[in-house]
Amino acid sequence: MKFQIFNNGKQVTDFALHGAYLFGSDGMAIRKAQVSFVDGILECYKPSEETAGVALLWPVEGFGKILLSTTCLPERPEPYNLNLELTRGRLMQIINKREDWSIFEDAEDTAALYGDIQDLFIKAIQEITDGPAASQLADQALQKAMAFSESLAAKHAKLLFTARGKNHGFGRGCLGCWVDPKQVTNPAYLEQLAGIFGLAMVPFNWGHIELERGKYDFSKLDACITMLSKRKLAIGAGPLLCFTKEYLPKWLLESHPDFEKIREYAYEFVSAAASRYGGMVRTWCVVSGLNAFNHFGFGFEQVLEITRAANRAVKTASERALRIIEVSNPWGEYYGQTSDTIPPLVYMDMVIQSGINFDAFGLTMRFGSGESGMHVRDMMQISAILDSYAPISRPIYITNVEVPGCDGDSDIAGFWHGPWDKLKQAEWLDQFYRIALSKACIDGVMYSNFTDVADSAVPDSGLMTAGLEPKESYLALKRFRDRIFGR
Repeated sequence: MKFQIFNNGKQVTDFALHGAYLFGSDGMAIRKAQVSFVDGILECYKPSEETAGVALLWPVEGFGKILLSTTCLPERPEPYNLNLELTRGRLMQIINKREDWSIFEDAEDTAALYGDIQDLFIKAIQEITDGPAASQLADQALQKAMAFSESLAAKHAKLLFTARGKNHGFGRGCLGCWVDPKQVTNPAYLEQLAGIFGLAMVPFNWGHIELERGKYDFSKLDACITMLSKRKLAIGAGPLLCFTKEYLPKWLLESHPDFEKIREYAYEFVSAAASRYGGMVRTWCVVSGLNAFNHFGFGFEQVLEITRAANRAVKTASERALRIIEVSNPWGEYYGQTSDTIPPLVYMDMVIQSGINFDAFGLTMRFGSGESGMHVRDMMQISAILDSYAPISRPIYITNVEVPGCDGDSDIAGFWHGPWDKLKQAEWLDQFYRIALSKACIDGVMYSNFTDVADSAVPDSGLMTAGLEPKESYLALKRFRDRIFGR
């Protein structure tokens, strides 16, 4: 497939492909597919003749720079108009979600806006042989469609959120946050933390704890968990296992063990950690990201065996603890480019069908970095992807959510309603939490960084500065919490 790209009615000769990938009719990224921009044309190569869509970071005037997608299109010799096809993709999503959400009766102003969008798109189709003219009409339609789709997502969320609140559907631990163990000894830090969150998540790193085979150093975690246990906070921790280099012990990486040894070592570590804190930690992130991050190249059965063994170890050591299996990158972009990975929904279904004993899934929602899976999405896409996970027969937690508080990597990562700053971060979080917790399948949301940290992939993503000054995002979540619990 080929696409022409237009900017203000002129065909572009240079275009940066950020976050670009091809996906099939099932929504999964296509393996061995390639997207390139050559001689003014976006060229998409795939290993089969099946219909496919392309997704990429796209600027929308007045709205932001968002990862958008076309519908699935057949191959043809002549190039498509990408401006037009991205608009078609958004209109199709609006039509589908209005039907799914049963939102058809619009107020006069929204009905007029939707009519304008349709009229502009029809005019763009009528001008299809005139690429520049069609692209300008499509751009106008897309600007209006983005605003309309987010208002639609907000309206749907408001209805469900209100109903869930009336039915007392929010538990004490529905708002959580990952903490910095080095800061927990600071009373001011704990006071601010408890001002919003009922669940404090303590980060674990196997590589930092078992520096030598069979020798565990839990001293820093002991101090952290002891301090948190003195407060009226539920305690969570993890991930106990994550198979990226930065989470694996150096001795394990250097010894090149076979799978049986890796499983044995992992089981021993998980058992030691869960036994040590079984009386204090009520929520464990047991395994994280095995769908997308697989340093040792485990096969399907090995992935399931590691997941099963880790959950069994936690269950044995702490029978009442909630056990979460965290799934990274819920849109699954990584699957198209990274071997030894599994699409998110396929991985979740595999885990359930294999009979693994666990309690909930976790999803990560981190935006604002040029890394795969972290390009900015809008609220309609977020609401729609959460709906796609609703049929899973387990509760779901958003276990890691963060967005920037400053305009750092916006050009390659995207931005929302303008360049990122503290006010945009607060506005985004307020809308995100309303949408996420309006879904009956979502039991809780855990924010990634309570304070700004220097080494975060998402710049200034904390709710507070490193000096413990509350940011607008902290105040926004505090108001959100007060609305939930009537304070």
